Amino acid sequence: MSHNDSKMIILLGDGMGGRDVPSLGGKTCIEAANTPALDTLARLGSSGLMYLARPGQPIGSDTAHMALIGYDPFTQYRGRGPFEAKGVGLDMKPGDVAFRCNFSTVDAKGLIIDRRAGRIESGTDELAARIMEVCKDGIDGVQIFFKASVEHRAALVLRGEGLDYRVTDVDPHEIGVAPAKCAPRDDCPPEARKAAEKTAEVVNKFVAIAHEALDTHKVNQERRKAKLPPANVVLPRGAGEAVDLAPFSKIHDGLVGAMVVEVDLVRGLGLYAQMDVIDVNGATGGADTNEIAIARAVADHIGSYDLILCNIKAPDLGGHDSNALAKIAAIEKVDRAVAFLLDTLNWGNTTIMLGGDHCTPVTVGDHTGDAVPVVFYGHGVRSDLVEHYSEKEAGMGGIGQIAGADVIPLLRNFAGRIVKFGA
Repeated sequence: MSHNDSKMIILLGDGMGGRDVPSLGGKTCIEAANTPALDTLARLGSSGLMYLARPGQPIGSDTAHMALIGYDPFTQYRGRGPFEAKGVGLDMKPGDVAFRCNFSTVDAKGLIIDRRAGRIESGTDELAARIMEVCKDGIDGVQIFFKASVEHRAALVLRGEGLDYRVTDVDPHEIGVAPAKCAPRDDCPPEARKAAEKTAEVVNKFVAIAHEALDTHKVNQERRKAKLPPANVVLPRGAGEAVDLAPFSKIHDGLVGAMVVEVDLVRGLGLYAQMDVIDVNGATGGADTNEIAIARAVADHIGSYDLILCNIKAPDLGGHDSNALAKIAAIEKVDRAVAFLLDTLNWGNTTIMLGGDHCTPVTVGDHTGDAVPVVFYGHGVRSDLVEHYSEKEAGMGGIGQIAGADVIPLLRNFAGRIVKFGA
């Protein structure tokens, strides 16, 4: 590795890519947004399209971030739950099973009417405390650890003998239906099936106990009075076991990396990768996040690191809600963060990759396997003929098509921090 003081940044607008939207005249949300800073990157840098994993393969934020920082999700992924649990501050031991969870809303018939409880913004710590109170003695000899995260998100850890993570989601990922029953997954091997059955039984009992505890809780009584959906059920999903990842610095020849985080998923992955995690006051993970505070944190800390990864969650929320205007507003937040960095950093020794971790089209309301537009800018980057940052123009850029695993090698090349292969 060439030893120099060049710096590298990965800045992600979570779920920022999309598809043509009829109500926007056939434009994508990126094309419809006012993005002068992103267009500056495109005009002066080099653009391309990125498939995080494989062309056409929808990918989660967890596996996408793994790929981006150099871990193979197809061989090293053990479920999202452990990242969420570690990110929220729940320690995991060998044999534990962790889940990501949503506080959600069910009606009197037990049907889900809001998977995110109106994106609840307060009161979830009280709800989580009540769950821990009613589960203090465990379930069938299994200890329960539950903690609220940002908005509707939470994490659950089960600790006990004879558990297995290969169980299905309780969250059916749709409304108008009852929560699904947890069960062993189809790919659960015969030798682990008994443990998976025990795990599923504990999860199903937990869901029932939590619903009973939450439905009449004072937080939800107040929400009903305010005509807000109560957070009266917990929907676990993404079961996993603790992962063993080599340190980020080891797999990247000694590079020192950090993450500026909004959500516990990214925080947890950073901790597993033994990267420093930088929390930002005002970084909410919601539509109200303070994008300038996030950008300032990158600028303030980049001098201490070789590489910083930063994720701004807001564009993904608009995509999942099929709300084009909300997604456009969130993309413009990303643009303002980039504008701050353009005005603040020394681009004579700094290289940035701007992109997304996946596409979340408002026309779909979920992640798709479409390519994500990316642009590299700064030290070492040669410009191409692209004028605007967008899905359509990125495909004509000089970077071409890349995979998520290609990002750090490309950044290291531009920054002069990678050794020659061969004599």
